[in-house]
Parts: sequence; structure tokens; C-alpha cells
Amino acid sequence: MKIGLVQMKVIDDKGKNLIHAENLLRDAASKGADLIVLPEMFNTPYDNSYFPEYAEERGGETYVRLSKMAKDNHVYLVGGSVPRREDGKIYNTSYVFDRKGDKIYEHSKVHLFDIQIEGGQHFRESDILSPGDKFGVFPTEFGIFGLGICFDIRFAAEFQKMQQEGAVLCIVPGAFNMTTGPAHWELTFRARALDNELFMVGVSPARDLDFSYHAYGHSIVTNPWGEVVVQLGFDEEVKIVEIDLDMVDSIRRQLPILE
Repeated sequence: MKIGLVQMKVIDDKGKNLIHAENLLRDAASKGADLIVLPEMFNTPYDNSYFPEYAEERGGETYVRLSKMAKDNHVYLVGGSVPRREDGKIYNTSYVFDRKGDKIYEHSKVHLFDIQIEGGQHFRESDILSPGDKFGVFPTEFGIFGLGICFDIRFAAEFQKMQQEGAVLCIVPGAFNMTTGPAHWELTFRARALDNELFMVGVSPARDLDFSYHAYGHSIVTNPWGEVVVQLGFDEEVKIVEIDLDMVDSIRRQLPILE
């Protein structure tokens, strides 16, 4: 299968972000992508001050536009993530659509990004966002896939559970920063892939020094052997990556550590 990594630049204009995502997604689809992944918080700058203003209820404008993108381009779409409003709370939520534009899954970030690194990044998502309460998997024509968002990837047990539920690939829209990104982004994606003998896909916003939060970029695909298949740089880029999911069964036969 072919995966489209859409590492897009995000600005402080939801309408323009949606149009930009549509254009980049169309480009990825034209190059044969079966599954396209957008970044974490792709319709809003990654900053607590923006989340309440940009938040929508499930079924809102961004949801509808994502559904149409998937249907019009006949692709599976992991719509990065967006701030979702429900019952007076705001969640960091990712919607997944099939080739017909039907929503087949959603995940709200369970492990919120609350860190205070000495001499580095300080951020508290929990000041604005509420956590989701579960992880799960969803079926595709290619196999069963799992989904997390950014900080979720640090919790290895969650990915082990998704593997035990049949996942052969896990997707993580994320926005690591310039402190944790260079230290842990590649390492963590390789580790989760190696631990569970599956493919991992991470898609970040491009870095933009005009905003307070500087994403690391470096969208990535790692394979069941723990190798990096592809990794981008800091700048905006659409990359098509072809993978062979038969590698999952092959590696699991050769190294039967999951039995």
C-alpha cells in the first residue's frame, strides 16, 4: 500500500488551513496514495490560546470537509487531529474516514502533553484540553490499524494492546517540539515498531518560527524491524511511501516474540 504523509504548514486561519490541506491531499492522492495522514492540530496553530476558538463539535465544518476529501479522492484519511468540543469540554481528536467518506473510527488523545523540561519546553495541554479514555483499532482493506496522538506514543503498553487486537500498522499524528523532537521522535517510533513488530507512521506539522510552538516536523515511517523507511525534514512536504504489509507476518515468524 501507499501512504501519503502530509507535513503541512499551519497558520492562524482555519479556512485557509482547510483549503491548504485539501490541495495537499489532492496532490498525494494523484500520486497513488491509498491512506493519507494529516498532522496533529492541522486546522489550528498548536497553542492553548487557539484551541477554544477553533474547536468544533463532531460533525462540524472540519469534519464535513475531511469526509469530502476522503470521498472525492477515494482514499482512507486520518484527519490529523483537531480541537473537538463536547459537553463544555475540548478534546484533541482524530477522525478516520474510508474511501467513501464514511467515518470509521475516532480517537481522542488520552495522554495529554503536560511537560516541564529544565532549560527546554514547557507546555500544559490539560489547562485547556480534556483527555480521551480509550485506545482501539479499526479495519481497512489492508488490515487492522491502530491510532494514537502525539504524547500517546510514549506509553508503550497502549501500543502493545493495539497489536494484541490485531494491528499491523499504527498511526500517530504528532507535533513534537524542538526539545523532545531531536531527542525522542525517531527513537520512539522505532521502538514502538520494534516492540510490536508492526509499521508506525507519524505525521507532524512543518516547523514555523512565526508561532510560539515550533514543531519538529520529521514525519516518519518505521518498519517491523525497527528501521526508518523514510523521514522528512523541517519544511512542508508531501511524501508518498510504499510499504509491504507482508513484512509484518514475515518478521513475526522469524522473531516470534509476541506469542
